[in-house]
Formats: sequence, C-alpha cells, structure tokens
Amino acid sequence: MPEEADSTAPTLTEEQIDHVLQALADGYGQQARSPILHVPSERGLHYEEVTFPSADGVPLEGWYIPAPGSDRLVIANHPRGFSRSGMPSHLEPWKSVWGPSGNGFEVDFISDYKILHDAGYNVLTYDLRNHGHSGAANGGIVSSGVFEYRDVLGSLTYARARKDTQNMTKGLFSRCLGSNATIYAMTKNPRAFDGVRCLVAPQPLTPQVIAEKLLALSGVPDGRIDDLDQRVLLRTSIDFAARDVRQWAKSVRVPTFLYQVYDDVLTKPDDVQTIYDNIPVAEKALHWIHGTTARWDGYLEFQRRPEPMLQWFAKYMS
Repeated sequence: MPEEADSTAPTLTEEQIDHVLQALADGYGQQARSPILHVPSERGLHYEEVTFPSADGVPLEGWYIPAPGSDRLVIANHPRGFSRSGMPSHLEPWKSVWGPSGNGFEVDFISDYKILHDAGYNVLTYDLRNHGHSGAANGGIVSSGVFEYRDVLGSLTYARARKDTQNMTKGLFSRCLGSNATIYAMTKNPRAFDGVRCLVAPQPLTPQVIAEKLLALSGVPDGRIDDLDQRVLLRTSIDFAARDVRQWAKSVRVPTFLYQVYDDVLTKPDDVQTIYDNIPVAEKALHWIHGTTARWDGYLEFQRRPEPMLQWFAKYMS
C-alpha cells in the first residue's frame, strides 16, 4: 500500500503543491497540541500530578502512578502530536489530519499505564515540550529529538531526585518522537543513562521518511522532498539531515526492544530495520506487527499484546 499511495492520489496544481509543502513545513514550525482527555483514575489508578524541569529548564507536566511495594520504575513519554494521555484522532481536527492515512481512531494510553502498574511497575509519564500541558520552548517547533532530548534527561534527573524513586530500578518506555529524543539523549549525554536497565521503543522513525510518505499521500509528485526540506529549514533552522535517528542509534548502550507496524503507510520497514541494525549492543530485539497499515495500531500494540514488552522489562529490571 505505501508504494502505491502516490499513484492513487489526485493530480495537484503547482499552487496546491505549494500549499501542501508549506502546510507540512508549518507543522514542524508550530506543533499543534493534543488535549489530555483521560486520566489514570479512569482505570482505577491512584496518581500524583507532578511537574519538573527539563535539562534546560522548560517546565514539564506529568503523572506519577505508584505501585505500592514495588522498587521498579518505568518512565514513559509519547509520540509527536500526542500527549501523555494519547490522541483523540476520532475527533476533529485530528481526524481530518490523520484519517486519510488510516489513523482516524483514538489512541488512549491510560491502558498502558494500567498494564504496567498491574505488572508491578511504578510509572512516571510526562508531556514533552510543546505538547500537552508542558511548557512552550524553542519557538514551539518540533525538532524530532534535537531539543526534546533535554526532556528525557529532565525526567531521569527528577526520578533520581525523588526520595521514593531515587533507588528504584529504572527502565524507559519511549514512543516515536519520544524514542528519537531518548536515542539522541544517549548521543548527547551517555552518562545520564548509567543505571538505566533497558529501553522499550515503539516506532522510532527518520523524519525525512515520514515526510516523503505524507507528500505521496497528499498527491505531491516525486522529487519535491528537497523543496520541503528547505522550507522546514527556514521554519525551524533544523533540516532533515540534522534529524537522522539512524545515525543517533549508534550511541544506544542499553538493552533495547523496538517494535513497528511492518506495512505502516507512514514509513517503510527498512528505516526501522536500519535504526535497529545500527544499535551496537547484543541485547536488542525487533518485533514486527503485521495485518495492518495503520501506524496507530503500533501505538496500541502494548495494550493489545503486551507480553513481549513485559517480558523485556522483566528480564532486565528484575
């Protein structure tokens, strides 16, 4: 399906192509926020509203969900455009944005936290900068991890500073943009991950790849990615070459479990395969999800079939 998307898309005029290119570039220049529509108490979870600074001082908002008697902590973040509670892609305007790629349904992350809690993990989850209730920073741009990595570092610092979590065994559950940010943080400050036992990272991707897919789905003919790249550079001062998670992956030093929708219409398998191949540790795994082309199904995989991820956490955090 991804390979045929451009052949079925409508033929656009140059004016329409210009509009698509600028709209995509503007999306990098100002991130639209998803609301926090769900809270942990909906699944019977006691939780604490928390706030802590990113490594550069940006205020981050989150939840701490305790699991009494447990000495294990999972720190979770989220994909681009989501919040810690998920994304209401069944509602406008998100449905119009994501529906054409087959992702016009809700992603609710509260079930993920319930599964982790019931498996014996304390959970710290937070909104990345320019998302949810966290602070605006860097002009509101999406940097694909270039600035968001500081939020990952801030979450680790906070977990090590709290008296009730500082001595807990720690693992990371970093999704999409959160995965990219976590991997880049390992590039920028590897010492910050001393003592982190493992990483579960659903659906990291190279931003240029999803940009190419979105252009094709919109009917933009081949050969315009450089045009979009220039517009993204002008809006954010960060081009696609500076957002290459495939290169950042070479700095990963913790046991890492990746999973990805194989036929995801918004990316291609060899991108995630290259990210995986570039991770220079023996303790790694890549799990493919089949039977769907919807990226959002990858975000829901943990609450549908959590066993492989829970086994990974248990193996390295016990």
